Amino acid sequence: MAVVEQLIRAEEDGSISFGNYKLPEKKKLENFEHGGDIYKVKTFKDITKLESNDNFVYESVPGTTVTEFKETEKGVEFAVEGSSDAQITLGLLEKTEYNVFVNGASIGKMTTNVGGKLNLSVELSEEKATQVRVER
Repeated sequence: MAVVEQLIRAEEDGSISFGNYKLPEKKKLENFEHGGDIYKVKTFKDITKLESNDNFVYESVPGTTVTEFKETEKGVEFAVEGSSDAQITLGLLEKTEYNVFVNGASIGKMTTNVGGKLNLSVELSEEKATQVRVER
């Protein structure tokens, strides 16, 4: 897989791809329209962050590249890669229990906090994307 050189892009299947963990300095792109939403992305080697309509959606430390990111009524799914393991925070519904899957295997149930944030750690590599699915 490759990083997203333009920082964020729409895919033919309706998903979005964003992030470039290879950038040495922070770059951002605002006012990216997709599916009726306005996105803002900030990314570089230390952090990748995505907002939609001024609401928190995704953050990883260190930075990552995310492809095939889809939000549904049930949750989110995406593929992620990076140069090292990452701590990922997702903005979901508050105080809601979700089943979390990494590469198709369940890693258990997690409940979001009052702010709707869910935290998970993922082992990453630059050679192969890790698939993440979080659903109610």
